[in-house]
Amino acid sequence: MKKKKAAGYGRQLTFWQKVYKYRVLLLMCLPAIIFFLIFSYIPMPGAYIAFTNFNYAKGIFRSQFIGLDNFKFLFTSGKITMLTRNTLLYNLAFILFGNTLQIFVAILLNEIRSKYFKKITQTLMFLPYFISAVLVGLLVYNLLNYDYGFVNSIIKALGKTPVKVYANKYIWPFILVLVNLWQQTGYGSIVYFAAIMGIDAEMVEASRVDGANAFQKIRYIILPSLKPTIIILLLFAMGGILKGNFGLFYNIIGPANSMLFPSTDIIETYVFRTMMNNFNFTQSSAVGLYQSVFGFAVVMLCNWVVKRIDSEYALF
Repeated sequence: MKKKKAAGYGRQLTFWQKVYKYRVLLLMCLPAIIFFLIFSYIPMPGAYIAFTNFNYAKGIFRSQFIGLDNFKFLFTSGKITMLTRNTLLYNLAFILFGNTLQIFVAILLNEIRSKYFKKITQTLMFLPYFISAVLVGLLVYNLLNYDYGFVNSIIKALGKTPVKVYANKYIWPFILVLVNLWQQTGYGSIVYFAAIMGIDAEMVEASRVDGANAFQKIRYIILPSLKPTIIILLLFAMGGILKGNFGLFYNIIGPANSMLFPSTDIIETYVFRTMMNNFNFTQSSAVGLYQSVFGFAVVMLCNWVVKRIDSEYALF
């Protein structure tokens, strides 16, 4: 009997047996599965519109197939290099600086001993995430406007020459990164803070008994424990590395300030301006497909690199 149990225990479960065994976990994931099924997987055949000269009367799949013609406006404009460079560099800055600051804030929150102060701090840092991009753009404009902005008002009061911020293309990458960090850090730190809360308390207590100080605890216990979370979040972020934050760029820079375009124009803002002129959404679909394919390739490459270094932390 024991031999039969041992043999059955070592047998690999079939797919349906795994579904039954983990039915509670799958039921908890069901809303997310339905969401992605409806909004991500079912619409995927619609990507075919990027290769057609869409006709409303004929529909997507009966419209004339024109191959890669819808991609030409982006590649023949001569701006694809600049747009791809700007989008990539901004997203890399958002990902690298954002995750670093989020981890730092999560660790600081964990070290706060006052329960009420910790809750108040979390709430205040979380609030900017819910502020509309329109209001953020208005706030930045009132701070940096040349004539009556808060910053230039202080500079004038000190007897200095006001700064023409909206005519200086070199300063805006720093402003956009800072605004993004201000708005996203509180929300992003919640994930890392939750991961820290999941660290075995006995391990932390053992380090205290052994005489480890706060910095040693962070270096040898907290940061290594956060490694899987950091890698997974970075891999997910890489999937959207060519998709810019349209609301942030459009509302802060504006649609018509061409002096700033060389350093602030991204694919989404360029496509929006182009589409406003000819209303050709098939070209917009082509750009979306280009971004998705590029993001998929980046995720696969990053996952392959992670798998080569340590397969335990790879997505698949």
